[in-house]
Amino acid sequence: MRWSDEHLYERILAKDASFDGRVLTGVLTTGIYCLPSCPARKPLARNVRFFADEGTAQAAGLRPCKRCRPDAFYRGEDADLARLEDAMAQALADPAAFPEAEALAEAAGVGLTKLKTLLRDHAHTQPAAFLQRARIQAACARLETGEGSLLDLGGAVGFESPSGFHEAFRRQTGLAPGAYRDLLGSSRFTLPLPEGTRLDDLLRFHGRDPESVSERVVGPILRKGAHFAGKPGVLSLAFGTDTVAVTLEGAQGPAAMAEAHRAALRLLAWHGDPASFETAHPALARGREGLRVPLTLDPFEALVWAILGQQVNLAFAYALRRDLICLAGTPVGELIAHPEAARLAALEPGELVARRFSRRKAEYVLNAAGKVAAGELRLEEMLTATGAGKALLALRGCGPWTAQYVLMRGLGFRDCVPVGDAALTLALQRWFKLEARPDGPGTTRLMAPFAPHRSLATFHLWASLKGVPA
Repeated sequence: MRWSDEHLYERILAKDASFDGRVLTGVLTTGIYCLPSCPARKPLARNVRFFADEGTAQAAGLRPCKRCRPDAFYRGEDADLARLEDAMAQALADPAAFPEAEALAEAAGVGLTKLKTLLRDHAHTQPAAFLQRARIQAACARLETGEGSLLDLGGAVGFESPSGFHEAFRRQTGLAPGAYRDLLGSSRFTLPLPEGTRLDDLLRFHGRDPESVSERVVGPILRKGAHFAGKPGVLSLAFGTDTVAVTLEGAQGPAAMAEAHRAALRLLAWHGDPASFETAHPALARGREGLRVPLTLDPFEALVWAILGQQVNLAFAYALRRDLICLAGTPVGELIAHPEAARLAALEPGELVARRFSRRKAEYVLNAAGKVAAGELRLEEMLTATGAGKALLALRGCGPWTAQYVLMRGLGFRDCVPVGDAALTLALQRWFKLEARPDGPGTTRLMAPFAPHRSLATFHLWASLKGVPA
């Protein structure tokens, strides 16, 4: 190294990011090594040694700092993203330790303004919304295990007042905390319909394959076969004027009912409030006010559907999906539950090829199922769209369109664009009165003004073609 220790110590006191990658700071008292820009409290000069690279720091018995993530930096990863995801994981594990957004910013090693930017760009949310979701998830988990009392529950997960907790819980789950606890020991519950729900559109969407073997829409009732806590069951949603009665048949127990509740919220697009989008883009929303992006019952179902839908027409994609479910799903009542990842992963490619799958598509589906079954791809634990997108793109046969579709409809991220989607380019051509359909960069440019609501904008554009979105 060509700098004196005194000069380098001045640079770490200044948190000089221009020295990241040039030198590492070893802190002998804590046994860690850091980037010069590390936001943590600085050690005394006598406790510091400087290293040229990770190898020499590790040879001295030091480990990478969890605040500045030098290991991620030297792997060429986005250190800000790594720190953000670490902070988000900490908040989900112990939301009471994060009473304000400033605590989350401190854990991520950034200022509040940068935290807001990072959450918007990577997780499509904002600090207050994320922290509230973390608190309510923790409250639901406590209720599911019977931990604590209702009286103490709000404070235990970080709410300052019982009234604030009850209001947030009802807004996030559709139920009061006591009603949520009661449903865990039942087989049915009732939710209010989200304000402005376009019921006809919602039922038409879920019943878009009239020959489906895993879901069925008859009048105002949607029935869907799936697995709940590993047990096959049928989730029934009977829609009224302002409410929906939800019943789970087959699977039983608190864990199954908790999953049934989460599934109902996903199918209703409960967390997809369109108000801010409609205010920002009234022209695109006109005539379709209340439209939301309904999610698949779970992220794995979205991944399988996205792979099946690659480069084929919808009718054939529906047929492939029916064949797949008939082959590997679990019969339950009059329906067949969508196969879980382990069951799909156990199939041989030839079994799918015999059912009109191309060899390549069969391999892509089984490979994805194998990764999920082995725990190498934990879709439901993905904290950011950026991180999830990278993980999905690492799958064989999963390109940008597939990844964005799964992010949007499987994971509920709100600012996604499935670039390359034929229906989206046709809708953009018509909406902007273009002479030709836009290419990939053109699609990205035309969708940019709809940020941070590009998932919903995509759904509106699809719906503008008068068809039923996939």
